[in-house]
Amino acid sequence: MITLNINGNLKRVDVAADTPLLWVLRDSLQMTGTKYGCGMGLCGACTAHLDGAAIRSCSTPVSAAVGKKIVTIEAIDRARVGQVVQAAWQKLDVVQCGYCQSGQIMSAVALLEHNHKPTDADIDAAMAGNICRCATYVRIRAAIHEAAQALA
Repeated sequence: MITLNINGNLKRVDVAADTPLLWVLRDSLQMTGTKYGCGMGLCGACTAHLDGAAIRSCSTPVSAAVGKKIVTIEAIDRARVGQVVQAAWQKLDVVQCGYCQSGQIMSAVALLEHNHKPTDADIDAAMAGNICRCATYVRIRAAIHEAAQALA
């Protein structure tokens, strides 16, 4: 059995140590907010936080998460930054199809938790690898700037 700290709760799972964290979240714990996209850590749909850093849960073995704090989209609104980012997403109508948005929001929150005044270059670097098939990148960047202003 492996014990994980997910969204502030300890969860025990009976999985192999090399099982991707994404499958533990989705299949073992039925937390389906974190999405499966490519399975290779390239698209960002599976982004979660591990000790505050944005990680690709599809390519992170569960063993790497033991003893660390995991945060998923299901709990992102518990902190002020998450609330502000989600409000900016809604205000600017960022979402189109929505499939990538949990990963986009998780990456944006990780950025803004460490940088309250990101430049366009900072945003582009932090969001690199989060692919939006609907190409709402302009609205995503605008929402991050909007959230940063609200946090100032």
